[in-house]
Amino acid sequence: MRKVVALLALVALAGCGQQAELAVNTGQSLPPAPYGRAQKPAPSELLETPTLAIPKRSVELRTRSEEREDDPFDLPPPE
Repeated sequence: MRKVVALLALVALAGCGQQAELAVNTGQSLPPAPYGRAQKPAPSELLETPTLAIPKRSVELRTRSEEREDDPFDLPPPE
């Protein structure tokens, strides 16, 4: 019986999520502008991820076989 009640509580909790656009409530304002900016950013600007937060992938593909360097941490398994 407890499992059924817990399951119903979780289902009810999962169904109460809000899927609406973010907006400033009436009568409230955005936080003060960051240093160095004359204007307050719009809510859409605050939600954009800065370029530094998503760095580009830097994968150097090997074009031919190369000998592996000695790895001091490549130890045999303990006995």
